[in-house]
Amino acid sequence: MEKEVAKVRKIIHVDMDAFYASVEQRDFPELRGKPLVVGGSPEGRGGVVATCSYEARAFGIRSAMSSKKAQQLCPYAIFVYPRFAAYKEVSKQIREIFSRYTDLIEPLSLDEAYLDVTEDKRNIGSAITIAEEIKKAIKDELNLTASAGVSINKFVAKIASDINKPNGLTFIGPSKIENFMEKLPVEKFHGVGKVTAERMKMQGIRKGSDLKKLTEERLTLLFGKSGKFFYNIVRGIDNRAVKPDREIKSVSSEDTFSYDLDKGNELYERLMQITQSAFKRINQYQLFGRTITVKVKFADFKIITRSASFEHAITDETEAILAARTLVENADFGSKTVRLLGVGFSNFHEAKMRNKIEEQAKLF
Repeated sequence: MEKEVAKVRKIIHVDMDAFYASVEQRDFPELRGKPLVVGGSPEGRGGVVATCSYEARAFGIRSAMSSKKAQQLCPYAIFVYPRFAAYKEVSKQIREIFSRYTDLIEPLSLDEAYLDVTEDKRNIGSAITIAEEIKKAIKDELNLTASAGVSINKFVAKIASDINKPNGLTFIGPSKIENFMEKLPVEKFHGVGKVTAERMKMQGIRKGSDLKKLTEERLTLLFGKSGKFFYNIVRGIDNRAVKPDREIKSVSSEDTFSYDLDKGNELYERLMQITQSAFKRINQYQLFGRTITVKVKFADFKIITRSASFEHAITDETEAILAARTLVENADFGSKTVRLLGVGFSNFHEAKMRNKIEEQAKLF
C-alpha cells in the first residue's frame, strides 16, 4: 500500500500597513503625506503612540513610544485622537475580504491575521495568487494597503510579511526556508524580544546559523521552554494550526536568566524589562487587562504565581511596573534564587483603551 504523502500547508499572514494612521489619512486628505501620530498627545503628558504614519517613522517614531519622545524626534508631527470604532469597522471589512477565500482565519489584532488557504473556497490553488487578490481587494475597495507573507507555516509567513513593507508580498517556499532562517538576525525572529536577543548575542548567537549549531537540550537550558521552539523554528518547523476566531485571553512575556538571581536590584531591573516587553505587546494588540500576574521559577525549578486585579484597566506602563514589583516584593522567596521571571496581563477591559482615551481626551 502506497504511503500517503502529507499535504503541504499554505499559510498567508496579512498585516495592514500603519493601519490606524492609514485609515486617518484615507478619511482626512489633509493628513496625507504628513508625519502623523495616532494616540499620545503633543504635550507629552503621559501619552503613548498607538501607531504612526510612514512619514513619522522616517523620524524614528515607533508604536508604544512616549508621545514626548515622539515630539522630540519630530516637532512637526501631527497628533490625532484614536477612533477605535472606525478601525474596528474597517477591520470587519478586511475580514469579509479574507472570508471570500477561507474560513480558517486567525486574527491576531484588528490589523493582522493568519489565513490557511490549503483548501480555498474559490479553488484557486495558489496561495500567492490568493494573497495578490486579497491585497488588490483591500486597495480597490478600502483604499488601504497591506503586506502579506506566504509560506508553509505561521512563523515563516509572519516574518515574510514584514520583509517588504509597505505594500509588500513575499513568498518563502519549502526549499528556501532553512537557508532563509540561517541568515536571519536573531532579533528578527518573531518571539525574540530585545532582552532575549541580547542574551543570545552574549552566547555568540547572532544569526539563525548560530542558533542552529546548538542542541535542543542546550537551548532549553539557556532559554527554558522557548528553547524547543527556537530549535524547531530555525529549521522551519512550526506545526501550529491556524485557529479561527482566536480570542486573546492573555498576553505575557518571560525570560530565563543566564545565572540565578537573588531578590534584589538586578532582579527588579529584569522584572521591569519583562513588564515593559509584555506591556509593549498589549499596546500592539490594543488590549489592556485588569489583572496582572507574575510568574517566578526558582533555581530548584519550583514555580509560583502571584496576581493582582484592579477595577480599572492597566493602561499606564509605570503602573504596570509598580504592580509587578509589588507582587514580587510580597512573595516569600526564603533563601531561594530565581531562574525565570514572567509577567502577564489578562481579564481584558471590554472597551480596551477606553480608560486611556478618556484620560487623554482633555489634552486635545
